[in-house]
Amino acid sequence: MLPLSYPLKNVVARPARSALTVAVIALVVVACSLFLGLLSSLRRTVVSTGNPLNLVVLRKGSDNDGSSQLSREAYFAVRFLPGVVHNAAGWPLASPELVVQPFFLTRDGGRDNVLVRGVEPVALEVHDGVHLVEGRFFRARMREALVGRGVLGRYQGAALGQTLRFGRGEWRVVGIFESGGSSFESEVWVDVDDLAEDARRVFPYSGVRLRARDEAALAALKRRIDADPRYAIEATPEPAYYEKQGEASRSLYVLVVAVAVLAGVGAGFGSANTMYAAVQARIAEIGTLRALGFSRASILLSFQTEALALAAVGFVAGALLSLGLAALLRVWLGGIAFGSTTFTTNVVTLSIGGRDLALSLGIALAIGLLGGLGPAWRAAHLRPIEALRRG
Repeated sequence: MLPLSYPLKNVVARPARSALTVAVIALVVVACSLFLGLLSSLRRTVVSTGNPLNLVVLRKGSDNDGSSQLSREAYFAVRFLPGVVHNAAGWPLASPELVVQPFFLTRDGGRDNVLVRGVEPVALEVHDGVHLVEGRFFRARMREALVGRGVLGRYQGAALGQTLRFGRGEWRVVGIFESGGSSFESEVWVDVDDLAEDARRVFPYSGVRLRARDEAALAALKRRIDADPRYAIEATPEPAYYEKQGEASRSLYVLVVAVAVLAGVGAGFGSANTMYAAVQARIAEIGTLRALGFSRASILLSFQTEALALAAVGFVAGALLSLGLAALLRVWLGGIAFGSTTFTTNVVTLSIGGRDLALSLGIALAIGLLGGLGPAWRAAHLRPIEALRRG
């Protein structure tokens, strides 16, 4: 058997050809990592929003907050229903909320519809995935605002201590929140009474979020709310509600998958072709090894080890470049925007996770193995004299 040092020294002995192979594999890793990161970020934004024990209560016939209106009487009727969780102070986890969709000016002078949600302090307990990371919670009746991480810096005035202008007035930003990349990060939160007054809404709420005690209580609450004839309201589990709102992103999802597949296939063929050329250029070397008595299996194993080493180096270079590009895109673009069914803008923050890098590593190693296997197998099965003649 050929010693392990032989294929590893070959990587160093041929710097130009090795660098070319590493560069091609690194480009494959960059393309795959960025596309996989975008897919997982998009899935996290659309699918992960909502708590499975939360119910979204809207007016019957409304498919989103923006088209729903609820009275205070309807809110008081559902907040004390049996099965609703109470916090340590004894208050029900029922969050009355109002949604409006004003225009915000972007940093480059464009305009986006942004979802502004009017809430009360209990909203942080009902939406337990939302956490303040800077500043403080707004004070009621003071026209203060919290901005999500996806909104931060994307729009004029959307920064801590600055002033947002929408509706009929100005709102001072006093806090920044995150929600694990979910669609809540594309929102601005203000006091619900301030927002109702600013929007001049006769009915002060769009809907109510309720936290159920368990799955059985959630099903019972849904049946009771749907059957209540007084207020014409209905309840939907929160994850199902947000999944429906994310239907507009499915075309983007399909497009990203298609582009990722095409880019991966193209880059894979390019990398395999580079490795094929590298092996073909060393047929004389293979003939010499065969003449010295090394078996076909040992030569094949040696070349595959070299290919894996090149793939591993290419993966490390590509992974570092991918993480750097993702960070640069987050700073430069401030997120990737797409429209939802409510005509508001959702912002996807590009993030490359460990699973994305693991899949990219698998693709890089597969390219290394398959790219070198064919020509190495063919060359290793040449007779020594024929290999030396071809070289």
